[in-house]
Order: sequence, then structure tokens, then C-alpha cells
Amino acid sequence: MDYWKTKVLPKIKKVLDKTGPKKAAAAEACKIFDDSKEEYGKEFEDKKNELQPKVVEIYEASSAEIKALIKEPKASGLKKYSSAVQKFLDELNKIEFPGSKPVCEATSKFGPALVSGPVFFVFEKVSTFIVTEEKAVEPPPEASSAAASKEATSAKDKEIVEKKEEVVAEAEAEIEKSTEPATAEAAPASTEAPKVEEPVVAAAEPPKP
Repeated sequence: MDYWKTKVLPKIKKVLDKTGPKKAAAAEACKIFDDSKEEYGKEFEDKKNELQPKVVEIYEASSAEIKALIKEPKASGLKKYSSAVQKFLDELNKIEFPGSKPVCEATSKFGPALVSGPVFFVFEKVSTFIVTEEKAVEPPPEASSAAASKEATSAKDKEIVEKKEEVVAEAEAEIEKSTEPATAEAAPASTEAPKVEEPVVAAAEPPKP
């Protein structure tokens, strides 16, 4: 018990004394940022076309962890990859991405995990460029499978039609083959003119005296 009071409790108190004011300051920074969200949103819409190629370039150069966080924001990820998050926000600040400057300042002081709201706001805006870019490059799986299915169906239908045509052609050939001899034999009988027997000429009568 004495060890708990003399060794453990002082350490816990020391940590709480440090984190307590830090959390309060971080909460205040988040509140100030929230009050300016509308302004950052408008600025983002105005600069959208200008920002897109720059943001996509920064995103492509980022680590897989950052890309995953942008697509699926998680508070645990901010804490786990805090240095990578800070680096990504610094890059956004260099291109004057709306809201990135106050977020950079807050994360450098308190860490990304304590100001997750502002960080996720910036990530959400970034993700709009990434989703658009991926849609333009990669067609949706549903569309691809539908197109493949349509092509397969079309090929199958074509094959069926070709087989039907082959069967019909073979049947017609068989019919022609079976009817040719009968026609050939019947032709002479039908076209040959009947023979007419010449009448027997009577013997000439002898001249009268």
C-alpha cells in the first residue's frame, strides 16, 4: 500500500497533470475549428479545380496507411500513424489546402488523436478527389461484370444462331441430294415426245389397160 501511495500514485498524477490541460486545449482548438468549418468548405469549393491535381499527387506519394485512413477514417489510426498523418497534413498546408494550416498547428501541439474532428474534416475533403479519380480510372466491378455477362450472352446467342444456320444448310443439302436422281430420271420421260408410227402405204394399183 505504501508503495502504491509513494511510487504509483505520484506518477499517475504527474501524467494526468500533463494530459489534462493538453486535452482541454485540444478541445478548445477543435471548437474554434468547428466555428470556421463553413468558411473552409466554401473556400474548398472555390479552389476545387485548382487543388485536385496537387492533392492527387500528394495522395499517390503517401503511405498505404494514410490512404487507408483517408478512405476509412479511424481514431485509432490517427494515434498509431501520428507521424505519417502529420507529414500528410504538412504537405496539404504547403499547397494551402483549406483548413490544413490550423489543423497542422493543432496536431503538432496536441497530436492528431486529440484533434480528430478537424483532421477527419480535411480527410473528408481530400477523399472527394480520390473517389473521383478512382472512378475515372477503374470502372465499377458491377459494370464490368455486367458488360462481361452481356458479351458472354451475345457470344452464346451468336453461336446458337450459327449452329442453327449450319443445321438448316445441312438439311437443305440433304433434301436437294435426295430429290436430284428422281428428277433426273423423270425428266426424259416428261420431255421426250411420243413416237408416232408412220402409216403403211398401200401398194400402188397397177395401171389400167
